[in-house]
Amino acid sequence: MQGEAGTVDGAASGEVPSRRVLRDETLLVLGVSLGASAVSAVISFVGSVTKPGGLKDQAATLNASAAPGRPWLDLAWQLFGITTALIPVALVAHFLLREGQSLKTLGFDRTCPWPDLGRGAAIAAVIGSTGIAFYLAARGLGFNLTVVPEALPDVWWKYPVLILSALQNSILEEVIVVGYLLRRLDQLGWSRGAALAASSVLRGSYHLYQGIGGFIGNMVMGVVFVYLYRRWGRVGPLVVAHSLLDIGAFVGYALLAGKVDWLPTA
Repeated sequence: MQGEAGTVDGAASGEVPSRRVLRDETLLVLGVSLGASAVSAVISFVGSVTKPGGLKDQAATLNASAAPGRPWLDLAWQLFGITTALIPVALVAHFLLREGQSLKTLGFDRTCPWPDLGRGAAIAAVIGSTGIAFYLAARGLGFNLTVVPEALPDVWWKYPVLILSALQNSILEEVIVVGYLLRRLDQLGWSRGAALAASSVLRGSYHLYQGIGGFIGNMVMGVVFVYLYRRWGRVGPLVVAHSLLDIGAFVGYALLAGKVDWLPTA
């Protein structure tokens, strides 16, 4: 409701909204993004563990065709999905603007390109090697589904779409689950330990569709990412790292599936 001097609900532009508004806003942002994904992943996991057969005999496909046999329509759906998935990030930017802030507040900007790239590449190198080993071990022990990073048709736009999908995943997750969520939880008075737990458990939860291994591996990754964000004050390096990890997984699978013995396929 419009109040005096252009205020909205008593909060002037550039001022931090009330705790109730911040709480409700945070729940709504998560409800239209990765919080909803977490609920979906839990339901998917229940379906997988109650299905006859082991988890490793089931598959979780990440980038699938949306219109088999119709490449142009498929491309339209792929680009539509990538674009609309980033709307929650625009919503976060809008809410920050209300406080007189921006995504720069979270360290998502172009002010430190080379440090962000260098740090991100180093993170990806460490997590990528250990992540593959952990996934193979978890699947071998029956704790994980077979993850199929891509199942797109062999058309000219396949690799550009996979790269765009990786960028979308990284921007959405790091801006919301690290930068935005930690900022809001700090404003709501949560302790740093509780905020770390919330962020990392949420990250693990929306990967639960992959199995227990996906949950644990991503939760640990979440702990590392929160620590680094607290240290650097920027989500930029995390977006770079996540992008490189997903590009490696998506494109690497497309190039290697069926050609090497160590890579499981559905």
